Amino acid sequence: MLFNRFIVLSWCLLLGSSAFASDNWTQFRGSTGDGHSDSTGLPVKWSETENIKWKTTIPGEGWSSPVVYGDQIWLTTSLQTGTSLHAICIDRAGGKIVRDVEVFHVPNPEKKHTFNSYASPTPVIEAGRVYICFGDNGSACLDTATGGTIWENHELKIDHMNGPGSSPIIFNNLYLLCCDGIDFEYMAALDKATGKLVWKTKRSVSFDGVAPDIRKAYNTPIVIRNEGRDQAISIGAHRIYSYDAMTGRELWFCDHPGFSCVAQPVFADGMLYVSTGFGKPECWAIRTDGSGDVTKTHVAWKVKKGVPNRSTPLLVGEGTARRIYMVSDDGIARCLRAEDGETVWQGRVGTGFSASPLLADGHVFFFDEKGVSTVLAPGETMRVLAENALDDGCMGTPAIAGKSMFLRTKTHLYRIEK
Repeated sequence: MLFNRFIVLSWCLLLGSSAFASDNWTQFRGSTGDGHSDSTGLPVKWSETENIKWKTTIPGEGWSSPVVYGDQIWLTTSLQTGTSLHAICIDRAGGKIVRDVEVFHVPNPEKKHTFNSYASPTPVIEAGRVYICFGDNGSACLDTATGGTIWENHELKIDHMNGPGSSPIIFNNLYLLCCDGIDFEYMAALDKATGKLVWKTKRSVSFDGVAPDIRKAYNTPIVIRNEGRDQAISIGAHRIYSYDAMTGRELWFCDHPGFSCVAQPVFADGMLYVSTGFGKPECWAIRTDGSGDVTKTHVAWKVKKGVPNRSTPLLVGEGTARRIYMVSDDGIARCLRAEDGETVWQGRVGTGFSASPLLADGHVFFFDEKGVSTVLAPGETMRVLAENALDDGCMGTPAIAGKSMFLRTKTHLYRIEK
């Protein structure tokens, strides 16, 4: 009887954890870090007058994605031309801004590209804490109940040249961040409880004779479990790296031709799929069971046509039915076979793209920079279910939690819900 009660309790906890997970969106591209949500009941169609529960003006400028935990939504923004860097908390139910915290004041902000913002890295949120990143200007952990600072760190210094772009992730007790500037290039881990530096690993690629502006990158790492190892995968200029996530020891590397790498790596069944960034945007499939230099031994295939510089590809399906959905910077969507990179279909879904596609409720969602969102049915042909227009465009990837999509445009945050 006691055993049976234990089994029932275990299932209840499992189901409760699953439901709780679908009700939150804790980091860039979701709580699972793959752009997938198990939410159901999302609208396929919306507009300024349809399926909008609320719309809130966000002060300043910022391309960071919203993150959701419980009844709170957090995002970052910059005011006064980058001198005042803020974290904003919005009430999930009503859309009211309930907390606006100046995290850092920067008297002399670095220059940035006109395409970027001073608040582009996406926060990470968990119970009681939200982790905020403004690149070279610092990282901080805030108390979500009070907005007070738990810790801040200003050790991870680089010259971004074009402004910050890499978002942090949390793994176990670590806050992981890629730091690839025109002067210094490394990956670092902070203790998420204290903000103290745990490890810092210099990029092993040689930049001798390489111009500073093609040494930089803006990648967000992932942690994968493969071959019994927790690998922190990150893409720097000219090299893809695997590190021991807990120690920072380099496990393997793969050289590639790009720089200013933005798209996050994606992973499934022992295979890593990466976009090599600006210069020569290519999509590579790399086996993750290697050690040392795997450039000539572990690259399964390469695709050189229509690969995004900025938007992260999306994996959908299993086994031989797994497909890669991606959209080029100029709005051409492509579906590729994950096993060999062959094109299944392609077609236009908008104009300029920075936001990454998402999978939810059996649909693939694309969001362009002009305000058009295209909803597709995944499959072997391109089938458009809806095209939805808002007043402004999307630079950051939306969040999905519960039965709602939280979509940030250049000026507002929307709660899209039936």
